[in-house]
Amino acid sequence: MGKLDGKIALVTGGNSGIGLATAKQFVQESAYVFITGRRKRELSAAIKEIGRNVTGVQGDMSKLADLDRLFAQIKQEKGRLDIVFANAGIARPWCFSPATTAVTSPERNCSWTAVSRKCRRSCHNQLPG
Repeated sequence: MGKLDGKIALVTGGNSGIGLATAKQFVQESAYVFITGRRKRELSAAIKEIGRNVTGVQGDMSKLADLDRLFAQIKQEKGRLDIVFANAGIARPWCFSPATTAVTSPERNCSWTAVSRKCRRSCHNQLPG
């Protein structure tokens, strides 16, 4: 029995890096974890690496339709959500001085705007936990 026994967790961007490490730790601590990723191949590899107590959901967390589909699946499969680890993001090198909306919009949408959307969608879908 781990610290997260019986908990249902969501790790966005759980197919690589910090998200994958977090998802693996949550499973090691006895949680059931939903992970997200945009690319099917990487998502499938992450599911295989985690090995158990995991469901992968392909999608872009900056898109409301993908968020709605994600939370509907969690609600249908588990009925609640206890932990949200909002990790999905985009990082590209760029200079601040010539930054324009066109340059920063994808990063802002995925890294900042999507975090608030995930929280609002979680509440909107009334996932207890």
